[in-house]
Amino acid sequence: MALMFFNGGAMRGEPLHHLLDGSPFVATAETAPKYRFYAVGEQCPALYPVSHGGAAVTGEVYDVSLDDLRDRVLPAEPHELELGVVELADGSSAFAMLLRRPYTSHVALRDITEVGDWRAFKASA
Repeated sequence: MALMFFNGGAMRGEPLHHLLDGSPFVATAETAPKYRFYAVGEQCPALYPVSHGGAAVTGEVYDVSLDDLRDRVLPAEPHELELGVVELADGSSAFAMLLRRPYTSHVALRDITEVGDWRAFKASA
C-alpha cells in the first residue's frame, strides 16, 4: 500500500472516485506551501513544485495498493500529468500527480494557485 494525495476528480463525490474503491481514506490534507496549482484545459488540476511563490493545496490522502495504482489510477490520468512525490503540510510525503516536466502539451494551463482547492475552483468557474 502507498499513500497517495488526490486533489481532483478522484476525491470523494467526484466522477473518478470509483477508481479508489477498496482504497482506505486516510485524511483530508494540504500540501506544504511549495506548489503552484494549475487547471489543465479547465478539465483537471495539476501540481507543480516550486522553490519560491508556492502555496498549500487541499486534497485527500488514500492508502492505495500499488496494483490499483498501476492498473486503475495511472491509466485514467491525462497525458499532461506524471506520478511524483509531494510534501504534505505535516512534513510527510505522498505520491501525487504532478504537471509533466517539461510541459509539452498544447492544452492551456490556468494558474489557480490562489484558490488552492479544485472544488472551490470548479464552483467559481
